[in-house]
Amino acid sequence: MQDRKDKWTVGQWMTPNPEYVSPSTSVRNAFMQMRHGGFRHLLVVDNDRLVGIVTDRDLRRPDVSKEADGWNEFYNIDDDCEVRFVMSTDVKSVTPGDSLEKAGKFFLEHRFGALPVLDREGKPIGILTTHDMMKAFDVALKMVGDVLRRKDISTY
Repeated sequence: MQDRKDKWTVGQWMTPNPEYVSPSTSVRNAFMQMRHGGFRHLLVVDNDRLVGIVTDRDLRRPDVSKEADGWNEFYNIDDDCEVRFVMSTDVKSVTPGDSLEKAGKFFLEHRFGALPVLDREGKPIGILTTHDMMKAFDVALKMVGDVLRRKDISTY
């Protein structure tokens, strides 16, 4: 975590210097990078600019196939298909100074598993995942757990 006064910002909980791929990276290479790195999301970067995000699920989805049913190639991750054809391009992002509350709303409203973190110039500098958010949630519960246990949550 970075040195910041506010513990509840994206910059405190994000994973800095995330791995990324280019749009021309093969689906197989992206999948292997995820597998070897032990993560499920890769930023797609071109000339230091975020152009998309790809997940392990994107790399395995049936609509990658040109066949009508798509199921023949469900797990056929090959070198012929590039990341550009399976990545998500309508990407929401956050900055290190954004609140975890803002990031949490993005996660809930859009059902994202990860958010790119961009600096002021729009360069990717981190990634915030649902796992990172759960770590923050765990700390928050340890801080206020007793208070929460006494509250009636049915009114929220």
